[in-house]
Amino acid sequence: MRRRRGSPLMRAAVIGGVAHHAGKASAERSMQEEQQNQQISDLQANQAPAAAPPPPPQTDNVAQLVQLKGLLDAGALTQAEFDAEKQKILANG
Repeated sequence: MRRRRGSPLMRAAVIGGVAHHAGKASAERSMQEEQQNQQISDLQANQAPAAAPPPPPQTDNVAQLVQLKGLLDAGALTQAEFDAEKQKILANG
């Protein structure tokens, strides 16, 4: 007599169980990958470089220097006072 290794129904159940487990594992990996991709996208969005602040207006410095030169020409400031104030203006702008 020939010995049977198992019924076809039993083999189908085992194959089905293995396929079911593999399918669930694949779906879980896909979900984890999607979550990781979303986290990477969120981090990249948060690390986007901020817009550079606009440069300080140059007209203010120019206007201050013109006014300062006018005071020097009028004799209200000495050359040393003019130079000191000019350096302050240029250092700030």
